[in-house]
Amino acid sequence: MAFSIHALMQVNAAKSAPARVGTAHAKAPRLEARVSGPRIWLTPSQKKEALGAGGFVGPVQSLLIVERPMRYGDFIWNDQGIPSGPTSVRVDLRTQLLSVFRGGHEIGTSVILYGADTKETPLGQYPVLWKGKDHRSSLYDAPMPYTLRLTGDGVAIHGSDVRWGAATHGCIGVPTDFARRLFSEVSVGEPVVILRSVATSERLKANKIFTF
Repeated sequence: MAFSIHALMQVNAAKSAPARVGTAHAKAPRLEARVSGPRIWLTPSQKKEALGAGGFVGPVQSLLIVERPMRYGDFIWNDQGIPSGPTSVRVDLRTQLLSVFRGGHEIGTSVILYGADTKETPLGQYPVLWKGKDHRSSLYDAPMPYTLRLTGDGVAIHGSDVRWGAATHGCIGVPTDFARRLFSEVSVGEPVVILRSVATSERLKANKIFTF
């Protein structure tokens, strides 16, 4: 596995290979998270640290285990054993990762594309305004399968060819198969948080445990 039982998931962003790895930053008694099946279950203190990291809508209950570095085009989806509940989406532009939570449990994560410098992806919290399975951009005449529209001017999450060197016009691109699953999971009105997280090194200076 990519982490010890006394560790939390840590994201390291690299240009050629965005990756999620684990590392311990405190004494073991403080980090007694429980690993069960495909996920790690957070302790009460870790849940507080997670909320402090930002970008989460409500408490985080568990995270998916990522056993190898994630590269462009990669995603994980596993909602086995997770009951129905409200869904929220967290998009981190620094780490280039999108995470889907159902009732506080991470059920999916994917490497993303986002806006180029001239067409930046906006930060903030947005409700899903509209869904379109076979949407096509009228402005760029390009397919946008499984669209989840977030803003009035067209910023959305949608299926894309997620590869190194590519960018969007402000949208968030995810692999099309992941977009299909996300489209089925998220309802109109549910929240999407887009942020640019603080770098891990800066969080470690502040003695933080949760290092998304």
